[in-house]
Formats: sequence, structure tokens, C-alpha cells
Amino acid sequence: MNTNHLPHILIIGAGFAGLETARGLAGAPVRITLIDKNNHHLFQPLLYQVAIAGLLPSQIAQPVRTIFRNQRNLTFQMGEVSAINFEEKYVKLNGSIMAYDYLVLAVGGRTNFFGFDAIEKDGFQLKDLETAVKTRNHLLGMFEQASHEGDPEKRKALLTFVIVGGGPTGVETAGALAELISHVMVKDYPRLVLGDARVILLEAGPSLISSYPDELRKATARLLTRKHVDIRLNAKLESYNGQFVTLADGSRIETQTVIWTAGIKATEIVDGLRVDKASAGRIRIEPTLQLPGHPETFVIGDAAFLEENGQALPMISTVAIQQGVLTARNIRRMLAQKPPETFRYKDPGLLATIGRNAAVARIFGISFSGFIAWVIWVFLHIYRIIGFRNRIIVMFNWAWDYFFYDNQVRLITKE
Repeated sequence: MNTNHLPHILIIGAGFAGLETARGLAGAPVRITLIDKNNHHLFQPLLYQVAIAGLLPSQIAQPVRTIFRNQRNLTFQMGEVSAINFEEKYVKLNGSIMAYDYLVLAVGGRTNFFGFDAIEKDGFQLKDLETAVKTRNHLLGMFEQASHEGDPEKRKALLTFVIVGGGPTGVETAGALAELISHVMVKDYPRLVLGDARVILLEAGPSLISSYPDELRKATARLLTRKHVDIRLNAKLESYNGQFVTLADGSRIETQTVIWTAGIKATEIVDGLRVDKASAGRIRIEPTLQLPGHPETFVIGDAAFLEENGQALPMISTVAIQQGVLTARNIRRMLAQKPPETFRYKDPGLLATIGRNAAVARIFGISFSGFIAWVIWVFLHIYRIIGFRNRIIVMFNWAWDYFFYDNQVRLITKE
């Protein structure tokens, strides 16, 4: 059957927002082209688990073609869009031109180093599978180097791990890394004095996870302290040269490991677009998620800037998922000559894990922490992972780690 006469929906980005948009248009009388520079969908909330050797990359990623193998109105194309022409409705992709009737920009975000070029050069980040594996290799390599380092001061520096940013990702990374050292590495390196190992969490503000209620901020600090994480608040990073972290108060920390989790901004392609932008380079959009002046274009996920009740919506997966669902519904409405609906974010609650048995949560207005919060976190994350096989593997790995204090993927590999 010839489908060339059908409206062409072009979705750029196979993250949470793009995925939900494509799924919501299944069975619609349209042609969908989904474009991403990677051939997989990545469950980014668990990237830190790859970095601390808790999960394999394949356990938090699923090939896009596998996800949509049964959706007949969708074609996936791996490639990187280099330019977008909103007036003439086409994009440039790998040297060719692709026209569209509706465009969905779900291009995601990237790490925001806030001008710290040295951190970008010498530090580590958790942006994608490549950077997570690079971080894992480095962390494991530090223990290998420390195991045969005779100088106590050099050994201490090798075993000092600095995490910058006290948001959910920084908190989760710090807690998981502290547990890796205290429960796993002590068995792998019985002759190494791991009392020298330090996990230092730097936060420029006065509290961790500042967007969370006060009782959860306090619980987070308490749980991390129990895991021997060195929390330093109001600690503004001044510079890093690959050997020393210098803080604004003049103090220094000797380390070869700085993991940056302090910020996010819109991805590179947004930089060159002639559109109205807000903080972090995000594109200002209408409440219907459409680009002002271009009703056939939707901007969703981390690239989009939209305020509700005077506050910008956060750059998190739950916002992206809900925006993807509404975008699919609005495109269907526009095809039926109906007006698009406005976006209303439904906050599902707050969750952050601080290692085994420990998490903080606020659901239905109730705050709690500890084991119950951790169980909820585990099951919600497993449920949201793409692919039944991956859910089973991740659940098995976490169960094994829970009972035996052991991570199964402590491999140093070529990047």
C-alpha cells in the first residue's frame, strides 16, 4: 500500500519524550520517521549504576528497532540532524534533506559545566553509555593503581573520589560508590587499606537535593553520612587540573577523580536555532508544547522551557514522558481539525536512592525514607526499563547484590 500521501511526522530524538510520542501515534494514519544519533533508547536514570559497575550498558538500553518492530507506521533512521528549517519544513540529515508535515523536537540535553572547561576536559560525567563506561573504567583503574602504590599519600589521592553536585544524581552516585568501596572492593582488594578511600560530595548550595522537602533533605544527609560519605555544603568549586580540586575558600583536595553531576542544558543542535530561548539554552514553547509561530512543530523534553505556577518545569524523565503523551494526542487532534490541548504536569512524587536499603521518597504528599522508599524506587525503576528481558536481568542483579554485597560487572574494558 502506498503511504506517501499520509502526513509525515518527523521525531528527532529517541529518549523518553520521543519514544512516548511515537508510541502514542501507533495506528494513526500517518508516516513516522524517528531519528536518533544512537540506535538505542537509554534509561538515563540508571546511568550511574553503569558507572559504579552495578549494571552492564546493555541492561539499561534497548535497540530502537526492537522497540518498534511491530509498529507498521514507523521507520527508524540512525543519524544526526545538522540543521532545521522551520519555514520550509525540512531538516538536514547526514547530508540529505527530509521534509515533514509535523516536527517533534525531543533532542534531550547535555551536561552543563557552567564554564568549567577544565572539568569537561579532566573530569567525568554521566551523559550517555560512553561516558558512563569511561567513568567505570577509570574508577576501577584507580583501585588497581592504588593496590601497588607504595606512597601512602599518593595512594590516598588515588582513592579519593569527588562528586560535584548535590542533586538526585550526585546523591545516588555518592551513595552507590560508597557502598561499592565498603562492601565489594574490600573483598576484591583484601591487602589494600580501604580506610584511606574517601567519597566526597560537593554542593555549592546550603543543602542537598534542594528541590525536595526539608525532611527529605535531612534524611538524605543522614543516610549518606551513615555510608561515610563526606558531605561538604556551600563548597563552590574554583578549579580542577586533573590532580587537585580547589574550592572557593582556598582549600584543596588531592584527587584524580571528579565526577560532575551539577547541571544540564539543551543539546548542541538547539544552539544554532533562531528561536526564543530561556535558561540552560532551552526553547520557550506554548502551553500546548508548540513552537511559537510554528504550530506544526512541537518541542518537548529537556530542550523545552515551559513554566507552571511561575516555576520552570524540571528537566526530568517524568516531564518528558507526559509531554510525549500529550504531543501524540495533540497531533491526532490537529489531524482531526481539533484544537490542541494545553499541558498540565502531574507530579508523580519524588524519589532518590542512597544505596542498598536506603532511599527517600515523597508520594501523595507523604514523605518517608529508608527501606520502604528503597523498595518503591527499585520496583518503579524496573517497571520503567524498556524490555521484559532487561527487567528480569536488572531485578536479578539487584537481588544478587542485595543478598551477597557483590557487583557482577567489575570489568575494565577498552573504550
